[in-house]
Amino acid sequence: MADEEEQVEVLEQQQQQPCPALSKNAQKKLLKQQRYTAKKAEKKALLKEQKKIQGERKRKEWEEKLAGSTEEEKQQLIESRKCLRKERMDQRSEEKGKKMQRLNNAKQNGQNVVIDLEFDRLMNFSELHSLVQQIMYCYAVNGRCSCPAHLWLTGCQGEMQDQLQRLPGFDKWIIEKENRPYIEAFQDQKERLVYLTADSETTLDVLDPKHIYIIGGLVDRNRWKGLTMKKAEDQGIQTAKLPIGTYLKMSSSQVLTVNQVVEILLKYLETGDWKTSFFEVIPQRKRCEGDNDIEQEEETEGKDDHEIKTHDIEPLEETKEKDDHEFKRR
Repeated sequence: MADEEEQVEVLEQQQQQPCPALSKNAQKKLLKQQRYTAKKAEKKALLKEQKKIQGERKRKEWEEKLAGSTEEEKQQLIESRKCLRKERMDQRSEEKGKKMQRLNNAKQNGQNVVIDLEFDRLMNFSELHSLVQQIMYCYAVNGRCSCPAHLWLTGCQGEMQDQLQRLPGFDKWIIEKENRPYIEAFQDQKERLVYLTADSETTLDVLDPKHIYIIGGLVDRNRWKGLTMKKAEDQGIQTAKLPIGTYLKMSSSQVLTVNQVVEILLKYLETGDWKTSFFEVIPQRKRCEGDNDIEQEEETEGKDDHEIKTHDIEPLEETKEKDDHEFKRR
């Protein structure tokens, strides 16, 4: 424990030192990221405006329809709308019940996937908030998955815990919330722990249902290269990396966000195919052009806006008021 604290102190001191001037290549990457961020914000604002206009148009059409109807027709229209609303709410309730059943089954028999939250001291407030959004996305995707995993949050303390607790419905999530580090929570199953890190020399061929796979909950890992690998080595647990290089070339490093790694694992649990999992989850902007061309030729559907969707996900524990608002908006 003392060695780990010393390591964190050294890394924090390195972070506080003045950053050297960026190389031309690094400047290009930074500019590209800034453009992508600006484009994403613009796209999100445009989508919000379009939804607003559409809602106003539908509301106006409804009012005009009522204004041109007799009292009897008005009552019929209102009753019809109420029935439609009830059907949608019943359908949501049924889907929610099935989702809870799948997650409870995964709790007993599913693949265990741990998100390691012991790195909160190495992230600022904004990065912690980003990680919380990624965790929220992980839970939402897992709930929709036909073959969900059983998710764990370990080492959940301090500011990270506070931000998670502020999420609506977090207390009702079917997920293991563990304040202790995973090495303590699974002290009797240490031989089954496998830390997923791009720095490992072992390539993960298949997911073993007996193993417990760990994902480092750390935003902007480029600052802390090799941190998760060293942690696993110091603890004497197994490591492995996803077989990304076998199926595609990354445009930069093979570092993915937490939600992308979780979704890749979930896709593999559904399909048993790494290639399909990578091409459906990894954004095109992170892949080389050659891989994008191959994907188009094979008519494989890609997803390019995972990070945008992360901020658009509604909490799973919805209230009746939210259902009413959704119905009116539609």
